[in-house]
Amino acid sequence: MSNPHQLRYSKEHEWLSAAEDGVSTVGITEHAANALGDVVFVQLPEVGDSVSAGETCGELESTKSVSDLYSPVSGEVTEVNEDVVNDPSLVNSAPFEGGWLFKVRVTDEPGDLLSADEYTAFSAG
Repeated sequence: MSNPHQLRYSKEHEWLSAAEDGVSTVGITEHAANALGDVVFVQLPEVGDSVSAGETCGELESTKSVSDLYSPVSGEVTEVNEDVVNDPSLVNSAPFEGGWLFKVRVTDEPGDLLSADEYTAFSAG
């Protein structure tokens, strides 16, 4: 399992893209998708919602369990991935591409996000 180096990662297993015009993309990692099993339902924040770093902002339901979705940063949701809402299996099949979850205009970014190498070591432990 390889974690893209251009992304940063939370200890709750979300990834965050570099901001483009102040907006970053959020998804869950391949490690998290594999641990969840087959994702069958996704509840995402709505466009315009405020999210806070480290706080829950949605849920992912799999055939095994229901897991909270945490925001890795604080800000305002600018877009949600309707493709994932309509086909939650994208979270499993393409967690770093088509399975992204939402975009957020970042107002505050915590200092504890991990690099790809740090996240790989963290998730292996």
